[in-house]
Amino acid sequence: MVSRDDIEGFLDRLSPDGATHTEVEPGLWVVHPGGALDFTVGVTHNPPVLVLRIAVMPVPADDAVAARMARRLLELNAGDLLHGAYGIENGTVVLTEALELAHLDYEEFLAAFESMTLSLTTHLRELAAFREAR
Repeated sequence: MVSRDDIEGFLDRLSPDGATHTEVEPGLWVVHPGGALDFTVGVTHNPPVLVLRIAVMPVPADDAVAARMARRLLELNAGDLLHGAYGIENGTVVLTEALELAHLDYEEFLAAFESMTLSLTTHLRELAAFREAR
C-alpha cells in the first residue's frame, strides 16, 4: 500500500511543472498547480484511498440557476470527466477523485491530478457564468 511518504514523493515530482505543495497536517496537503488560474487541490492520504479535491465555486443562490448548473455538472460528469466527478457539498461545487492506495503508482496519480486540473481549467469559464447569472 502507498504510504504518506510515497505521496509526499509524488507531490515532489510535480514541482518541475510549477506545482508547489504544503503539508498542513499529517496526510493532508494543499497543492497549487501553478499556471494562470488560482485554485488549489487538496490531497488527503486516508487509507485505503487517496482523495483529491478542488473547491470550485459557491452554489448560486438563485434556485433556477443552481438547478441549471447542477444539470450541467451531471452532464460534465457523464461525458467529459475521465477522473473525478463534480458534486455539491455545504453550498460549494467541488471536483473530487478517490484513488485506491493498494496499487497506486505515480503515473496513475499524475493522470488523475492532470485530468482534474485540465478539466477544471476547461470548464471554469462555463461554470463561472452560473455564478454571474442574475
